[in-house]
Amino acid sequence: MAQVHAIGGKDLREMFAAATKWLEKSAPEIDALNVFPVPDGDTGTNMLLTMRSSIEEAYRAPDNSISAVAEYMARGALIGARGNSGVILSQFWRGLAKGMDKKDTLDADGLVEALKGAAAQARTGLTNPVEGTIITVAADIAEAAGESADGGKKSDLVGLMKTVVSAAGDSVARTPSLLPVLREAGVVDAGGQGLYTLMEGAMRHLAGENEVDFKKPHIIISDIPTKLPQSLSAVDEEPYGYCTEFVIVGEELDPDDIRKKLEKKGQSLIVVGDKERVRVHIHSLDPGSVIHYATSRLGTLHQVSIKNMDEQHLDFLEMQKERLPVGDIGIVAVVAGEGLADVFTSLGVGAIVPGGQTMNPSTKDILQAVEHVAADNVVILPNNGNIIATAEQVKTLTKKKVSVVPTKSIPQGVAALLAFDYEANFESNIELMTRATSQVKSIEIVRASRAAKFGGCTIKKKQPMALLDGELITVADTLDGVLLKALSKIDAAHLSVFTIYYGEGVELAEAEKTSAAVRERYPHLEVEVVKGGQPHYNYLVSVE
Repeated sequence: MAQVHAIGGKDLREMFAAATKWLEKSAPEIDALNVFPVPDGDTGTNMLLTMRSSIEEAYRAPDNSISAVAEYMARGALIGARGNSGVILSQFWRGLAKGMDKKDTLDADGLVEALKGAAAQARTGLTNPVEGTIITVAADIAEAAGESADGGKKSDLVGLMKTVVSAAGDSVARTPSLLPVLREAGVVDAGGQGLYTLMEGAMRHLAGENEVDFKKPHIIISDIPTKLPQSLSAVDEEPYGYCTEFVIVGEELDPDDIRKKLEKKGQSLIVVGDKERVRVHIHSLDPGSVIHYATSRLGTLHQVSIKNMDEQHLDFLEMQKERLPVGDIGIVAVVAGEGLADVFTSLGVGAIVPGGQTMNPSTKDILQAVEHVAADNVVILPNNGNIIATAEQVKTLTKKKVSVVPTKSIPQGVAALLAFDYEANFESNIELMTRATSQVKSIEIVRASRAAKFGGCTIKKKQPMALLDGELITVADTLDGVLLKALSKIDAAHLSVFTIYYGEGVELAEAEKTSAAVRERYPHLEVEVVKGGQPHYNYLVSVE
C-alpha cells in the first residue's frame, strides 16, 4: 500500500466527505445505542446531520488551502450542529481547524497536533465533562497519535490514521467501564462510536479504498449484559425536562459569561462559539427562562429547538424493547443524471427513479420505488411538473402511506430535502418540505432545439435560452450571457445562495468559468458548482 506523507485542502474535504457517508451507513445502529439518562435525540443522526452541514460548507472553500477547508468545515459543523453530540463534534472540528491554521498542507506531525487541539477543544464549553463519552475517545486517539509520532512512525498519514482508528475502537470498548449508565444498559457510548466510525471512514478513504468495497461499519458491542435500571419505572422519578438548543447572533458575545449565567438554569450545558455567534445546548425544566435571558440581553436567536425529553425517554424505552433502528419515513425522488442522483442520495433519498424532462417515468416505475424503500410512510418528490399527476396515482396502488410534495424542478427537490426534519412526524415533514419549495427559484439553461418566436423572444436554433420556474424569460448567444441576463431579470441583488448543477456535455472548467462570471457581477452571492450530469439542460440553477 502506497504511503501518504501530506494532504491538501481538497484531500481533507474528500476524506471526511467519505467518512460522512461511512457514518451514514451505521447512523441507525448508533441511534440505538442512546441510553438513559441522556435521551435528548438520536446521536448517530445528529452527528450525521452535523457532518453533512460541515461538508456542505467545505465545498465553499478554496481547494488549495487545508487551513481554509478546515475552517469552513468547523463553521459548517457549528452552524449545523444537532444535539449534545453534534455540538461536541463541532468543537472537535474547531480544534482541528485551529491546528491546521495558516497551513496549505497537512503532514503527520501536523495531524498529531491538530488531534491534540481537537481533543482539548471538545471539552471546551462543557460545565461537567463526563468520562466514558466522546470526549474520552477524542483524548485517547490524540494520545495514541502522539505516542505513535514519538515512536518514529510519524511520516505516513495512512499508518497514523490506522493507529488513530485502533485507539478509538479500544477507547469505545472501554466506555462501559467508565460510565455506570452504559454498564447498566450493556452498550458502548453512542457519541464515541460515532467518532470511531468517522475516523474509520476517513482512514479507509485515505488508504485508497473505494466506497463500494467498504463493508458495513463495525459497531462495537459491550459484552456486559443489557439490564435497564429498576428506577426507570419508579413513580418519584425526576423529570428530564426539555432539551433546549439555539444559536445566538450578536456583537461582542462572551461564551464564558453566557455559560456562567446559564449554569444554574439546567444541566448538560454546552456553550460554544465566538464574539458574533454562540451555540447553546441545555437540559432545563424551565426553557422559557433560558430563552428570555438570551433574547433580552444577548442578541437574536436562530435555529431554536425545544424538545420534551420525558416523551423522548418513553420512545427510547420502546426502542430498547426491539433494538431496531429508528426512522419510518422513506423518500423517493425522480432524478435524471448520475451527479444529481448522488446529490439526492446524500440528502437522504432512499430510492431514485430515473426520469425528468422528455423522459417521464410511469406510475409503475414510481410504485416499484415506493415499495422498495424500507418505510411505511413515503414522500415522493417528482421534481417536474409533468410527473406530479403520475406520482399522485401511486397513492391508490400501495398499502403504504404516501404523500407527494409537488416539486416542479430539481432545485425545489433539493430545498424540500434540506427542510426535512428527522425528528418530526410525517405530516409535519410534508408541511415543512412543501413550504420550502416556495422559497427557491429555478433557472434552466438549455439550447433551443429549433428556431422559434415565443414570449416576445426571437430564438435561433441552438441558441441558449433561460427559463425561470418553467417560463421563458430571455435568450443570449452564450451560456454565460443568458444566465447573467436571467439573473438581472429576477433582481439577484436580494438573493444570497446560488447553486449551479452542470449537465451532461458541460465540462467542469466551463461551469467554473460561468460561476466566476456570476461572482464577478454579484460578489455578495455564495456560489456553488455541482456536477449534475442531467441530459438536455446545460445548467440547472437554484437561487435563494
